[in-house]
Amino acid sequence: MVKNSLKIPFLSAVAVDAVPEALGRFGEPFEVSNVNWKEEFPYTPLCRGRIARTDEAFLIGWEVSGIGVTVRNLEDGGPIWEDSCCEFFFKDPAWPHYFNIEVNAGGYLLVGKGTCRTDRVLLPKEEMARIVRIGGVPAPVERSEGRCDWRMTLILPFDLFGLDASALPPVLQGNIYKCGDKTARPHFLSWAPIDTPAPDFHCPRFFGDLLLV
Repeated sequence: MVKNSLKIPFLSAVAVDAVPEALGRFGEPFEVSNVNWKEEFPYTPLCRGRIARTDEAFLIGWEVSGIGVTVRNLEDGGPIWEDSCCEFFFKDPAWPHYFNIEVNAGGYLLVGKGTCRTDRVLLPKEEMARIVRIGGVPAPVERSEGRCDWRMTLILPFDLFGLDASALPPVLQGNIYKCGDKTARPHFLSWAPIDTPAPDFHCPRFFGDLLLV
């Protein structure tokens, strides 16, 4: 399997409300289009986005277009993956652990840390609250039909993940996902392909390279 790679370009200081526009102009584009379990879960909403970084944070934004939208979980730390959800997993190659950042279409977050699916430790809610979310849809919402387009942008402070902004590694590893486990049309899409019998995003061995340029 060919390993995916994605550049994360540096942007000079960007005001919070200008981040979506800056990402749109200067961020590196990506597509979340691998349908890894197409026989059981063939539904494929359009999901694409852009990623970049400043001297303090990662910037990542998604654009989603599909049928319907679901947001049932209305607080940070809940089972966000059940809703219409976008996710970013990453790790420093020197770490034994990785982080999972999951956000639903309403802007509610889950952030965990661990070495595998079964040992996740969630960040405290006060730490999750430091992640800026821009965009989304009014929640709660549960629409099973009709086209729905939504966008979500996150600002992820480096220090929240134990990264030293002055000594970032040249390469991180990670993957980017679109899912909705308990939506009307369950789906599991990824940026870098995953080769497992059943849907499983907690697979660092399939992470692609994230190049800090």
